Amino acid sequence: MTEQTNDKISPKLIAAILATGILNFAGITVETAMNITFPILIEQFHIDISTVQWMTTLYLLVVAATVPISSFLKRRFTLKRLFIVANLCFIAGVVLDSLAPTFSILLLGRFAQGIGTGIALPLMFNIILEQVPRQKLGTMIGLGTLITAVAPTVGPTFGGVMASSLGWRYIFICLLPILLVSFVLGIMTIEQKTEPQKLKLDVISFVAIAVTLVGFIYSLSHLSSMPLMSPQVLGAFIMGAFGLGIFIYRSNRQASPLINLAVFKNVSFDGHAISSFILLGSLLGLNLVLPNYIQLVNGDSAVAAGLAVLPGTILNAVFVSFSGRIYDAIGAAKPILFGTALSMLALACFCFMSGNLTNLTISILFGIYCIGFGLTSGNVLTNGLAQLPKDLQTDGNAAIMTLQQFAGAFGTSITAIIIAFSQKSALSKAIGTQQGSRNALILFLIMAGLEFVMLYVVIKVYRQEQTVS
Repeated sequence: MTEQTNDKISPKLIAAILATGILNFAGITVETAMNITFPILIEQFHIDISTVQWMTTLYLLVVAATVPISSFLKRRFTLKRLFIVANLCFIAGVVLDSLAPTFSILLLGRFAQGIGTGIALPLMFNIILEQVPRQKLGTMIGLGTLITAVAPTVGPTFGGVMASSLGWRYIFICLLPILLVSFVLGIMTIEQKTEPQKLKLDVISFVAIAVTLVGFIYSLSHLSSMPLMSPQVLGAFIMGAFGLGIFIYRSNRQASPLINLAVFKNVSFDGHAISSFILLGSLLGLNLVLPNYIQLVNGDSAVAAGLAVLPGTILNAVFVSFSGRIYDAIGAAKPILFGTALSMLALACFCFMSGNLTNLTISILFGIYCIGFGLTSGNVLTNGLAQLPKDLQTDGNAAIMTLQQFAGAFGTSITAIIIAFSQKSALSKAIGTQQGSRNALILFLIMAGLEFVMLYVVIKVYRQEQTVS
């Protein structure tokens, strides 16, 4: 209790958050690093592109299926036990992949890493929510968000350097010392503040939510390459909808559901959760639009595309890292609404200039967008969870993390569909990419507008009504 009433954060707590953060950083970094190695893996294991993509797809599906049970796991087991399981799973996966003689073993390693990341990602935020004083909550969630924001940008560079200099297996080998440091640090510093409860896992609910996530994400990931009525798209979507129906039915009849759906009865939380979905989906969609525009419309190299978006990536990391301090100092409204407005301004300029975007223009506008994103993303999570009672914040964290699994698949899939459709109907791929990019940017601008209105209502209007009542 002393920890909650004191506005200081102990070095031991910071080290505990760092231990889980390192594990999450490794998980997200290796995900994007392995995408660079696909051509090498295709040649070495004699497989095709559709097969090698399971390196990423399987990992994402396992993470998506594990995250929803984080609320149950946190109530049932000690934080240290969860951390140990997550870390050992990830280490086992890394060892398997560094030695894998066949592609099947490689996938098995990725499966184990997915379990590790699926446990560790919500665990980091659960430790912050439970043990960090409220006055410092925005700062620490901002630092946690920084990990998930920076890691995807480090991955491709790290993977490219390792694959070209030492070989792709060293992507995993180089992670081992880092993971061991995380393991030792976590063992020494993670503390338990609440007594675990003797709960039973509702297997039917777990299977239902796993089917939901696998079905929806699998459907979205194939939407750009398969017909709408195909089993991979429509069939998987129906499977996901069926799983969701069962999950909702079971959750409303359980004393201790995997995710307490009562969190969605809070209108203010709902607005923040949907905004978090829009934020991540738009960012990942933009990360697909801009490199394609630079290479296919402007005719530049992949290196030029990477350099053009690099300043924005750095600005994102910088502003995410201290936006939480702004939240702690002046509250939610100003940083969130200003950040959203700034991102909308950048998107409006993108749309207006989409017929003639130079690499420099793209770099400047993406930098402005990322400043807005950095001011908004972590604070939306912090303020959304702050709308819930303390006993529901773990469920709220699980709900938002689950939605973010959808956001990634949604943002990239919808963007790919829009661009691919325009390319098919255009005279050339360059013209089609230009038109498709403009249409995708217009969609992102509309989504950002909806996000701004939603956040304004839930932060300003809704909270004023609650105060009056």
